[in-house]
Amino acid sequence: MKNIVFCICILLNTTLVFSQNTTYKLAENLFYYPENSQKPTDYQRKMAVLDVYYPETEEQVPVIIWFHGGGLTGGDKEIPEALKKQNYVIVGVQYRLAPKVKAEVAVADATAAVAWVFKNIKKYNGDPDKIFVSGHSAGGYLALMTVMDKNRLKEYDIEANQVAGLAPFSGHTITHFTMREERGIPGEQPIVDEWAPLYYVRGDAPPTLLITGDREMEMLGRYEENAYFYRMMKVAGQEDITQFEMQGYGHNMTHPAFPLLLNFVKEKTTKN
Repeated sequence: MKNIVFCICILLNTTLVFSQNTTYKLAENLFYYPENSQKPTDYQRKMAVLDVYYPETEEQVPVIIWFHGGGLTGGDKEIPEALKKQNYVIVGVQYRLAPKVKAEVAVADATAAVAWVFKNIKKYNGDPDKIFVSGHSAGGYLALMTVMDKNRLKEYDIEANQVAGLAPFSGHTITHFTMREERGIPGEQPIVDEWAPLYYVRGDAPPTLLITGDREMEMLGRYEENAYFYRMMKVAGQEDITQFEMQGYGHNMTHPAFPLLLNFVKEKTTKN
């Protein structure tokens, strides 16, 4: 037992020293649409940008793409503090917001951002074979939509199943409430159409981690729709999917959930 404890202490100390000795840089406001695409509007040029937080290292490290929340109507790109200094590349994505544009434009932006990461992340010491897509609330919805509907990334010649893992925090799996509101549909009326991740359930999707707050404290139906997504993915043949309910926490449950995301990334990258 003493030898095991001694080895664990050495490992923890080595990790701590590595983290302390690693320098991290931040590349900001990188436009993620292809430069040869249709001429962007001023609003697109302003909003279709991302930040890359990356370690100065000789090796390629795992990548976490993080989409901020805000109901597709607000919020700003961010590099969550809990994800820093973990020897990962973290990509914080901004996207266009309703009502300035239709809410569905955010899905197109999110897809373009994921495609940019696949094609450019090596420049920032990221491993394109270890890209994880995550986000909170509206960001969780965007993470799901970009990966579950394979046709979106296919437009950029990227196979969606190249994503190493999908980890939405309290994301809609039905059609987003802002999209329903645009059509005059009340928030209590669930819709599953082409703008719902549930529409694209499939057994061959990347490993998936679903996290929500307490079912009694979450936004309307958010736990239950994630539970239904989990069940239908299992029925479709997806074996590598897990759901966590953060009991005692409401919709803003990111702080206690970040360790679950980090463990998920570590588990999937260590296996591979």
